Amino acid sequence: MKEKIRIEGGLELQGSVRTEGAKNACLPIMAAALLCEGQVVLNDIPALNDVMFMCSVLTSLGAQVEYLPAEKRLIIDSTRLTSTEAPYSLIRKMRASFLVIGPLLAREGKARVSLPGGCAIGIRPIDLHLKGLKAMGAEVVIGHGYIETVTDRLRGERVYLDFPSVGATENIMMAGALAEGATVIENAAEEPEVVDLARFINAMGGRVVGAGTDTIRIHGVSRLSSTEYTVIPDRIEAGTFMVAAAITGGEITVENVIPTHIVPLIAKLKEAGCDVIEEESLIHIRRNGQIRAVDIKTLPYPGFPTDLQSQMMVLLTLARGTSVISETVFENRFMHIDELRRMGAQIKIEGHTAVVTGREKIFGAPVKATDLRAGAALVLAGLAAQGRTEVDCIHHIDRGYLNFTEKLAALGAKISRSE
Repeated sequence: MKEKIRIEGGLELQGSVRTEGAKNACLPIMAAALLCEGQVVLNDIPALNDVMFMCSVLTSLGAQVEYLPAEKRLIIDSTRLTSTEAPYSLIRKMRASFLVIGPLLAREGKARVSLPGGCAIGIRPIDLHLKGLKAMGAEVVIGHGYIETVTDRLRGERVYLDFPSVGATENIMMAGALAEGATVIENAAEEPEVVDLARFINAMGGRVVGAGTDTIRIHGVSRLSSTEYTVIPDRIEAGTFMVAAAITGGEITVENVIPTHIVPLIAKLKEAGCDVIEEESLIHIRRNGQIRAVDIKTLPYPGFPTDLQSQMMVLLTLARGTSVISETVFENRFMHIDELRRMGAQIKIEGHTAVVTGREKIFGAPVKATDLRAGAALVLAGLAAQGRTEVDCIHHIDRGYLNFTEKLAALGAKISRSE
């Protein structure tokens, strides 16, 4: 059933909101559960569409999967896998499901995985994943829309990534967990979600050191054991609600957040004129006067996250002055700009740079979500716009935000979903 989100803008957000477990941590950790010849219990797992897709992928491989929605608990038993092929019908729905190739290859010695799908925000090539697996002794054949890999036993090797790809870092880390000897990933991704995956592998008895730096060393072990683990809070969801408070001129408290994970966002919001108070697992934010223009350049962690670029762009459409946003991570992450222009935003694109000229008002209009974060950004635009905004193609939003409209409504937004 096709749904839209309808928003009557102009209301300040007030109150508290709790973030979920991080989507981008849940998915690789779920894939890593395939390394364990036993049962793992994962806590604070939100019932997002992407999480349910990954459950289907694991089930197709023979894992026993049980999700308890009331407790947000996921139980995965990979004792007996029955397949090493992840079919196109599942992989095409979500790019992160490609992460099963590393664990399957490490544990079963082979994997056949469809070329991945996901949001159309850029090429995001998988060559770095395959470069690492080949270096570790895997034979790789690509054809007919599938990637087939096989090995007698993966061997630890030194792998240099030309770009600090999160997915490639995670896939190679998982492959190295059961490889013979030590694997070293240089120019590794440093994202908190990579650190969380390393902690999970270590909780199963793995030996990963250096996660969170640009050099990760994985000492392979013969087997991994059952464990229980709680994923980190979602820094992108937290950041989205923080921008929502700023854009509406409200004041909210974001609960279940790790402030050190979003230092660049906090800095930019302060620079734009917001008051931000950090506590151990809380962030209080309110806007202090008119938003000021700021410049942003997206970079791999610990730089400004690309997943918060579109939300901040919406805020800066209402800033005093001109802002410059440079997108260096994904080449197609400006697709939401045409939709923002429909709402009156003044934005010019020059290559991978957007020049945003702030104005006093934007106006409600029918718009379409082009990807997950762009969809969230358009909802934020609707919160600040005069009149009614209708956001179509909201299935993108459901991939990464649980009860998004309900949480915003609880903060005072006039927002609803309808057919």
